[in-house]
Amino acid sequence: MRFGYTILYVPNVAASLAFFEKAFGLNRRFLAETGDYGELDTGTTTLSFASQELALSHHSAGYVFASGSDKPLGVEIALVTDDVEAAHATALAAGAAELAPPKAMPWGQTVSFIRCPDGTLVELCTPVGG
Repeated sequence: MRFGYTILYVPNVAASLAFFEKAFGLNRRFLAETGDYGELDTGTTTLSFASQELALSHHSAGYVFASGSDKPLGVEIALVTDDVEAAHATALAAGAAELAPPKAMPWGQTVSFIRCPDGTLVELCTPVGG
């Protein structure tokens, strides 16, 4: 068993891809012609985006979508960088909302938290033990 990918259900796949490209410097792997699914090149594990409509076609009982929640959902995407302060500032300039500014943690990591325009919670952090 291995972890294959994460799919974020968002209101607008193209807009979320564009935000992640601008805010975090990630490269788009592809966007489906239908516009309801896309992926970013993030290394060995894929970060994917699917439209909320596509999500509902797979599970009609519904979801709690991050975009419709006043508070972030109880799950986060962690992006590892050597310069949390710069990454945090770039994300804010791209339209993210600050939840917690960069902070040095007792275990040696620097972390910050932002919320993307689509509601996704992102932790920016230095490598563990780095």
